[in-house]
Amino acid sequence: MSCTRRPVLPDLPELEAAAAVVRVPLTVRFRGVTEREALLLRGPAGWGEFAPFLEYDDAESSRWLASAVEAAWEGFPAPVRERVPVNATVPAVPAGRVPEVLAAFGPVTAVKVKVAEAGQSIADDVGRVAAVREVLPDAALRVDANGGWSVPEAVEALGQLEPFGLEYAEQPVPGINGLAEVRALLEARGTPVRIAADEAVRKAEDPLRVARAGAADLIVVKAAPLGGVRRALEIVREAGLPAVVSSALDTSVGLAAGVALAAALPQLPYACGLGTGALLAHDVVRSPLVPEGGYLPAGAELARRSEPDPELLARFAVEAERRTWWIERLRRCHAVLAAREPGRGGESRADSDGGHTGA
Repeated sequence: MSCTRRPVLPDLPELEAAAAVVRVPLTVRFRGVTEREALLLRGPAGWGEFAPFLEYDDAESSRWLASAVEAAWEGFPAPVRERVPVNATVPAVPAGRVPEVLAAFGPVTAVKVKVAEAGQSIADDVGRVAAVREVLPDAALRVDANGGWSVPEAVEALGQLEPFGLEYAEQPVPGINGLAEVRALLEARGTPVRIAADEAVRKAEDPLRVARAGAADLIVVKAAPLGGVRRALEIVREAGLPAVVSSALDTSVGLAAGVALAAALPQLPYACGLGTGALLAHDVVRSPLVPEGGYLPAGAELARRSEPDPELLARFAVEAERRTWWIERLRRCHAVLAAREPGRGGESRADSDGGHTGA
């Protein structure tokens, strides 16, 4: 897989001096957490966000650092559209809380519903999707299992959910082989649900393998886990599949990278999963990037609204122990990226194997 672009990597002292570490509360539990921590970097081109989830290892997390460096030291590619459509995101809440969650997003034309939550049943998922359909009878609905089902569970669940008119099902099972099997079984049973690959793209050493295997109808791309906006654009181009741009529960600083990616794609056939700013109880900017009329702005307005406020950075700054934890993580991930640069340690294992896990 080709990847000739080698973005500049600032020296570690420069990154450490540019770092602010924050913790913001969420409105609902999401991915098992009620708070979100992020390390923000201020560079010559603006701000970037380094916020891999806590369980991610250094190799995977280094891609998030590459994305943050791109945003803060290079800036984003020129947009081809002035705004991007976004979907609402409904976490794995009880069905009774669905109207409350949707209200935070305002008018939207598409909704992503989290399913396959540990400790919940298919009946819980059906109830949640039904509640969304009741509130928004005309919205496009997609479900996201984050690989939480087995193949039989996925086929059964999607069979029960298909009558609600699913636009697609995102990563119903782990792995590329599992996706291909679910896709084939659904087709054999006459269940018309498209399959979208998320983790099978962004967590894979070779993010294009899912397309070559015919395991998905579309791919979900996120700027940070793929190493930045430009790298994500390369992956979409080479995959040759329709793409949905999504976020990773970012502050408005991190969301800006996702919006920039969506704004730069030649085609944007689906509403983007970039409305997760509505799940934050507070943000680090004065005018958070939450959907307005189902859209987020690109270009100059995006830059203005993703600029952190110094008072909010101070308000949500983490304690010294957590800052030290994040700085140490930054150092380790910087070492991973530096090892891939010519003259800074040679090729990484992923490069020599033919895969690509960095920027």
